[in-house]
Amino acid sequence: MEQIQEIIQHKAAEIEELLKKYLPREAGLQRTVLEAMNYSVLAGGKRLRPMLMQEVYRMLGGKGREIEPLMAAIEMIHTYSLVHDDLPAMDNDEYRRGRRTTHAVYGEAMGILAGDGLLNLAWETAMEAFSLCVQEEQSPAEKAALLQRTARAVALLARKAGVYGMIGGQTADIEAEEQEQVSMEQLLFIHENKTAALIQAAMMVGAIMAGANEEQIRQMERCAYDIGIAFQIQDDILDVTGTMEELGKPIGSDEKNHKQTYVTLRGMEASAREVEQMSREAMEILEAMEGDSGFLQALTASLIHRRK
Repeated sequence: MEQIQEIIQHKAAEIEELLKKYLPREAGLQRTVLEAMNYSVLAGGKRLRPMLMQEVYRMLGGKGREIEPLMAAIEMIHTYSLVHDDLPAMDNDEYRRGRRTTHAVYGEAMGILAGDGLLNLAWETAMEAFSLCVQEEQSPAEKAALLQRTARAVALLARKAGVYGMIGGQTADIEAEEQEQVSMEQLLFIHENKTAALIQAAMMVGAIMAGANEEQIRQMERCAYDIGIAFQIQDDILDVTGTMEELGKPIGSDEKNHKQTYVTLRGMEASAREVEQMSREAMEILEAMEGDSGFLQALTASLIHRRK
């Protein structure tokens, strides 16, 4: 377990360096928002989504650099969602990853603008994948196929991040806070869209860009659903059992915001069993895939036992 954590940290550090290449230079009259954007992205984190994207891409035979802008873009999208999630109108959290949240440092208005800026920068960055496709030394037919895959990947990322994915899940989550009782169907909709959708985007984009067939792409979508739901249930568990030192943010924020979670609906033991079951299913899907899925399996397993 210690060895896989070292590998994960090494890969996360490589992704961190990649992100820095696409972040804005802090200059001009808009410098404050640029600082806030960089502060948000470079606050640390698991870099799980770009890591999953890259590893699926490699597992299925991808070798080009055109995946890199999409890796950076998905982390920018994820980060903007966290910046907005922490705002007073949402969860009103002042700490994340062990340091003050963006709005706590730069003010609420700048927090909103930093999130907006990251979302727009994400699409600007994603479009750079097309330029890398054109530079590849391939036949016209191969180049056309790669450009087509890139267009499909960007469109899928947009959908999974939007109102039919992450934003839709966030909407349902906010409205659920006003209800006395939330059904399991509602909760799964929230988890599937707010959390799993962007993980699905990561793994499906990796597969699409590698030239995977439709069955492989579908399997990645199912695998990512299991990982996303298991990840969120574990997050709910840690909100009850974790500590401020471990998580880098206040514990009990779900209770503070009157959120009903998997733990409140199913109980701690049943929730832990669901994490194990979904993670096992995800690993079975990975085992059956072509290519070397060893690291992806180890990464999935590490999510089960994480304490932060």
